[in-house]
Amino acid sequence: MKTQLMLFMLAALVPFGACGGSGPSAPPAPPNLHLSPASLSFGVEVVGSESSAQTETLTNTGGSELDLNSVAISGTNASDFSQSGTCGPTLGPGASCILNVTFTPSKMGPRSASLTIADNGLQGTQLLSLTGSGGTAGANATLLPSSVNFGNQKVNTTSAPQTVTLSNYGTVTLDITDISAGTDFAETNNCNTTLASGASCTVNATFTPGGTGSFTGSLSVVDSAPDSPQAVLLSGEGSTGSCSRDGQCYTGHPCCPGYVCVPASTRAFCEPAAGFVLRER
Repeated sequence: MKTQLMLFMLAALVPFGACGGSGPSAPPAPPNLHLSPASLSFGVEVVGSESSAQTETLTNTGGSELDLNSVAISGTNASDFSQSGTCGPTLGPGASCILNVTFTPSKMGPRSASLTIADNGLQGTQLLSLTGSGGTAGANATLLPSSVNFGNQKVNTTSAPQTVTLSNYGTVTLDITDISAGTDFAETNNCNTTLASGASCTVNATFTPGGTGSFTGSLSVVDSAPDSPQAVLLSGEGSTGSCSRDGQCYTGHPCCPGYVCVPASTRAFCEPAAGFVLRER
């Protein structure tokens, strides 16, 4: 009798599910799209020529089927990029597919777009950055902007620096021999003696007029590009430092900040910059 009682008590302690039954199973994890690599950069490609394809791998790291609703290229220079691949409308859990992306630059300089992938994964629509530069075969030296105007600057004082960017949109390294600025202008730069394909460096130009009147000069770069040397036109006005708010304006006697020099008959006068009205004099 004691044995039967002990068996009854032990049976009462056993969970109901221990007799072969099982509780409800957990739902599968939602789909999740993973992109590798996180971006594609094509470097410099000769304008009009197609690059080798770069591969983008799409993987469903979730536990449910992923719907790939659309794959498209969009953005500023979308027509310079194209894609093809093995991806179908769905991607099973743990499965992957491949997209092949190419770059055919239509113009010189930086080009960019995005590969847009719309899906039902946790992150929704994803954007993959696409970048490259259109260039030339061999070395290239491109200076931007092509001209810099420093405006009015008091005699024997130095202006704020203006930045010029030197870029190599060529397929090989650019050798830099010399960077210099003309009289009354000066430069400092962070450029080395070489500039890799697709790389850029900056040149800061300043203006220190030695007298009143108009000054012109150039920022010159001597290098291994076929069109060396390249030059940026530099210009500015040397002034006495005095300015006018309601009087005449001429070389060496500019309008004060907030005013503009407006021609009137044979002379020019300063007028308020916002909403000024020409007046008879």
